[in-house]
Amino acid sequence: MATVNGTNYIPAVQTCDLLFFLGNNPQRKSQSVDSLSSTLPRARWMVLSSKRSFKPSVYSLSTKQIFSKEGGSRIQCAGKSITIPSESEENPANVWFDSIEKEDPVAQFKMSDFELCNDVSIGLSGRRDEVVFEAIVRNSESPLKNSRVVLRQLTGSHAQRRGRRALEVLRKLARRQFMYRSYATRVHGYILPSGAVDQCSFTLVHGYYGSYSLHHWLLLTDWLPALEAKLALDEDCARRVGDDTTGGPTISRQSRLIRMLMRDLLIGVNYLHSHGLAHTELRLENVHISCVDRHVKVGILGHAADFHDRSLKSSALDSNIDRRQLMIAFDIRCVGFMMAKMVLRELMDPSIFMKFKSFLTMENNPSCLREFLLPIFYKKCPAGSIGVQILDRNWGAGWNLLALMLATKPSDRISCLDALRHPFLCGPRWPVEPSIGIIRWGLGSTAVRIAEEYIYGPHQRNRLAHYIDLMERLNPNSDWKNWHALLPGKWRLLYHTGRQIGLTIREASPRVLIGNVYLSFLPIKDSKRSFSMAADIDFTVMVDPHWPHDKRGKEGNLHITSNVEMTNGERIYQIESQVIEQGAIQEKDSESNESILTTSQVPVTRKSSRNGQWRKVSQFLPKETPSSLPVVKLVPSDVEVTMNLDYATKGTSLPSKVLLEVRLQVPQEMFDISKLVCGTYVDSRMLILRGVTGSALLFTRTFES
Repeated sequence: MATVNGTNYIPAVQTCDLLFFLGNNPQRKSQSVDSLSSTLPRARWMVLSSKRSFKPSVYSLSTKQIFSKEGGSRIQCAGKSITIPSESEENPANVWFDSIEKEDPVAQFKMSDFELCNDVSIGLSGRRDEVVFEAIVRNSESPLKNSRVVLRQLTGSHAQRRGRRALEVLRKLARRQFMYRSYATRVHGYILPSGAVDQCSFTLVHGYYGSYSLHHWLLLTDWLPALEAKLALDEDCARRVGDDTTGGPTISRQSRLIRMLMRDLLIGVNYLHSHGLAHTELRLENVHISCVDRHVKVGILGHAADFHDRSLKSSALDSNIDRRQLMIAFDIRCVGFMMAKMVLRELMDPSIFMKFKSFLTMENNPSCLREFLLPIFYKKCPAGSIGVQILDRNWGAGWNLLALMLATKPSDRISCLDALRHPFLCGPRWPVEPSIGIIRWGLGSTAVRIAEEYIYGPHQRNRLAHYIDLMERLNPNSDWKNWHALLPGKWRLLYHTGRQIGLTIREASPRVLIGNVYLSFLPIKDSKRSFSMAADIDFTVMVDPHWPHDKRGKEGNLHITSNVEMTNGERIYQIESQVIEQGAIQEKDSESNESILTTSQVPVTRKSSRNGQWRKVSQFLPKETPSSLPVVKLVPSDVEVTMNLDYATKGTSLPSKVLLEVRLQVPQEMFDISKLVCGTYVDSRMLILRGVTGSALLFTRTFES
């Protein structure tokens, strides 16, 4: 019982969590209701529960709104009832609540409220049923007075449907106006045609964010400094993506700007998903950037779709869940396409983007995008692509995020929240604890980058051997059944830990330059364990004496085929004192080839995995070095060798000499594929095989450009 101004009131709740505002500073406080009578006149209070508040706005409640006389009316507040007085039908609080419930966020304008500008656009993004005007609000009573807005006249039935849907979404998101105004194109209202009773056509009024969409910005040759100037990037903006610096090299500036745009885009899309909506039309042409709040706007939401189909019965809950998952995955895929164009500006070329999209349409694994795009980009720009360098940073984190967004299966695509926590979108001041998948990806990407440098000094060779060893110990697919699904395809040889013999330290005759070396696997029908294995070795016979400066010559190819059967096996680790030196060749007969006993090429220690950039790997590895690891045993059959050489000669000695030279330069396991005895690592992108000598062969999945 509480007494206020001589009147007794009964508290409807004993304790509550209260948020009050003194000035502009919100404070949370938990206290009994009986002690509020002396505090309420001096502060504005909002009653909260542990889950949500009664209204998103801050209420100015009087003492009578918290306490009630006996017999007073009651309202429900976040699951708990609060009694309010019913002294008069003209209670100011009741009138205020009614006005809030009846308030419509969609305003209706008149054409006389605007002063039209000279800018008119027709057929933007291929829409001929829309006419876009720029105008300035001249109505003195409007809160938008002197503001520049966009009048989008919708003339066709489809366009009108988009406009009405945009207004419906605005009403649905009205409770969180701050997020809506920050990350979506703000829709102010509509204009009905004068004198028209029906609403067969109308004009949509929405915010103005400049004449350029994000697509137009990226088409500019100086798009990076232009966008930086528009957004007025400073240290505060840099801190939004975990960075505390501005300026720097072009790659750092572009990477920082892309992180800002991508984070805003993902926050806006996640905001829609959290309200049960999917955008369904995310494209660069529909995204604008505001120079006022420096946020990305994801469009007017005219194609936004609800996750739950109300036409379905309540028993079709699973269908609604599947619908929600598919719609979220579709939006994420669209964001992935936008990210690819922002980073890899070569994709703004329609012909290159069509190849990129065809690669994904054919259900190729997007984790192999780098291997597919690199030759295409090199033809257009031999000096290298800035976008590729950005994605290669942080051990290929950008390629990993792109692959997760563009995954073939919708269930495999990353969510908006997980994408915001991805290392590629977090700056150096936001340390991210990497998952085991990110670590595997980083090990493979680093090994690929080192192999591409083609500088095989002792330091590089030791690093590559160590990364290969770590990948083998983190192998996610050690059973032959997993290999049966991942192994089919074409693999390109990147590196092998055996001997490296080339043309630079000796004088060969004839001079043979080895090109790409491929290993292909094709499943055999009616057999789950057997594959048809083929090795293809491309080479060039250089007849010009000035071959160091002119690598042209006669093209040739060596084709080796065999069948192989897979079984589960075990790889034995040798202790450090028994490790054989690199390039040592062991003579084994056919019976010894059936054994899975192989030797490590480097000392198996954990010292280097605890230090440096890969110290995070140690938490996923056992404390003690394992004595053996599960692998997939390869049992090959007879080998058939065929050589093609585009070179006409009367003698017969040249082909045999070319064959001997090719055999000398390539790994012996590729010339005689029967010497491949086990597979130690495989995923959608990388493959590691071991030979009879213990040397490891590192492959990456490849596709025809």
